[in-house]
Amino acid sequence: MNSLKMHKRVIAVLAKEKSAIKFLEGFSGREELYKFHFYKTPHAFIRNLDKTSPAVLIIEQTFLSKVVGKNTELPILAIITGAAKKGIETAIHYQVDGYIVKPYMDVDLEYKLKTIILKNYAIEKMLSEIRELEVVVELTNMISSTLDPNEVLFSIVQKIAEVMPVSRCSIIRVDWIHRYAYVIATVEDPQAKGLKLNLKKYPEIIAALKSKKPVLIEDTDKDPRMQEVRDLIIPLGIRSILVVPILLRDKVIGTLFLRTSRTDHVFSDNEVKLLNAIGTASANALYNAFLFEQIEDEKTRLEKLSITDYLTGVYNVRYFYHRSIEEFSRSERYNLPASCLMLDIDHFKKINDTCGHKVGDKVLKEFAQVLKKGIRKSDVLARYGGEEFILLLPQTPPDGAFKEAERLRNMISRHNFRYLKGRKKITVSIGLASYPHDNVKEHEDLITFADDALFKAKNSGRNKVVIYDR
Repeated sequence: MNSLKMHKRVIAVLAKEKSAIKFLEGFSGREELYKFHFYKTPHAFIRNLDKTSPAVLIIEQTFLSKVVGKNTELPILAIITGAAKKGIETAIHYQVDGYIVKPYMDVDLEYKLKTIILKNYAIEKMLSEIRELEVVVELTNMISSTLDPNEVLFSIVQKIAEVMPVSRCSIIRVDWIHRYAYVIATVEDPQAKGLKLNLKKYPEIIAALKSKKPVLIEDTDKDPRMQEVRDLIIPLGIRSILVVPILLRDKVIGTLFLRTSRTDHVFSDNEVKLLNAIGTASANALYNAFLFEQIEDEKTRLEKLSITDYLTGVYNVRYFYHRSIEEFSRSERYNLPASCLMLDIDHFKKINDTCGHKVGDKVLKEFAQVLKKGIRKSDVLARYGGEEFILLLPQTPPDGAFKEAERLRNMISRHNFRYLKGRKKITVSIGLASYPHDNVKEHEDLITFADDALFKAKNSGRNKVVIYDR
């Protein structure tokens, strides 16, 4: 959680159940990281989203149908009131980012809020990086496909002006012999093309040429490099300047030259990185292949994040539901069997109580990895919630699924969990449901009946496999 500094975040709450509101009010009264806004009607809640700009929405599951999809892509944490199973199923149906159930606990809410905020931040950061890389790739594609150099250079500065609010964006060709530079492409003033610049009046360009690295002048009023030309800069209202050298075979042949009059902030690190990449692409079209590969890697990472449980590294419930629909349809179409296992770590609460939640999280992660190594490639393993996991076994009849469940149960009971350090070993209870079955009409029935069988396994002694309605 230390990868992102947690500033005070706005949390919008839509709830009417008294115990839930009381818990959230108590939490917000003690917690300095969050500012809670409470609403009792969906209309007021949705109407104020733009005004408050919340980081996370906390919504009682009874309101999810009236809020989800109403012009908001904000992360949602469901607070479950009433029957836990039904409430969780509702939360999963609406694909919320997390949920809390009774008994409500401050540590649970704090952990899930921070996790959701950090995950959302990571996704936004990756999307931003992908967009920036796509700009570079677009330019490199254009560079390699356009024969007219003037058209290429103008397209570059035009694209930069589209993605950054700058008052001047130019590409400058350097004449080392005569210590002059020439504007060869610019967007703010077409008449400036061909303009001759005396480098003595541009110390920032000279610094970039000498260092062969980007030069950032954050504040022209304070930077000592601008002292001799400050009187020329002040009337122009220029606040920040960025010069990015364009190199070919380690020789500076020109620069990207950007100025801005923004008063709220200077060029960001991301903008510097983006422009540095554009400068490189301008000199070497072959860089296109590398940048494209970077984009594909970032997209792959983002896709993996969207289907993976943040703690254990196995699939999340959303992806499991997607796959279960596909596999059930295949089973119906070709008359193939399919089975579903619901697994729950026995007495997991004791681990959290005696060893702490950090150890509990590590045990959960190790448990998931042990299961992952023990299943077939065709099986689909996901974290269902808490210490519960769910496993889909395509083309597997009840007898085969029972043998597989027993094998996994014995494997877990024999495994020495690293962070328990010789304490009593872990056991697991497993519920099993299979198709075809008279009561299994759709993919959700497999999950529901496996959960029912798990309930029987836990209530009849634990550390066993129970088959639904056998």
